[in-house]
Amino acid sequence: MHAVQIPGVVSQIQDWIRSDVKGRYIAVTSMHGIAESRTDSDFRCGLDAADLVVPDGMPLVWLARCHGYPLKRRVYGPELMETFCRETKAAYRHFFYGGGPGTAQRLADSLHQRYGIVVAGTCSPPFRASTEEERQELASYVERVSPDVLWVGLSTPKQEKWMHQNRNQLSVHVMLGVGAAFDFNSGRTRQAPAWMREHGLEWLFRLSTEPKRLWRRYLVSIPKVAGLVFLELVGLLPRLKRPLLPDNS
Repeated sequence: MHAVQIPGVVSQIQDWIRSDVKGRYIAVTSMHGIAESRTDSDFRCGLDAADLVVPDGMPLVWLARCHGYPLKRRVYGPELMETFCRETKAAYRHFFYGGGPGTAQRLADSLHQRYGIVVAGTCSPPFRASTEEERQELASYVERVSPDVLWVGLSTPKQEKWMHQNRNQLSVHVMLGVGAAFDFNSGRTRQAPAWMREHGLEWLFRLSTEPKRLWRRYLVSIPKVAGLVFLELVGLLPRLKRPLLPDNS
């Protein structure tokens, strides 16, 4: 994890776009992502190769504070998307890849209406793995419309693996894996109340609304990794540090 906050991430994205280097990507990761990385080596490689890994979860903010990083808030994917679009408006070209049928276009239309962003293109891929022909078609499409930012909403760990595999094939400055932000910011799915999101209780809201899909994540996978966090805190597991960004505001 990088010890960053949303203003610093927005500033870093802008710096990367100005540098005109292609192929960078940001993983927006919660405790669920940490849990998945323990058993999925491809996903772990995707996190390790990311140019920025941000803490999308209050437990990670609390853990950062335990290690001396004074983070105030989580880097919440839907809020990061909204903030970047609101602050940069029409300065950049956006591409939206992911979500169910029609979700990417609804999201693009909503953000364009609210913030005046420039929408370069959208794509809602099938839930199966893409064929080589489909991958080539997407690469050609992205190169033709020339976006600066590509938002990916495939859910964890699929989106991180996808960005890692496609970072050198897609002509775009920055990709961000923001998962459920596609559903939340398009209005397709209801978010947890702000007070729950800010106090580490979003999991309870999501579990109550989607128990069949999420029970294993919140009742099995995350408690396991919480035990590993405890072992790290008491010094029985090594801690790997990522560098801080120059601007951590």
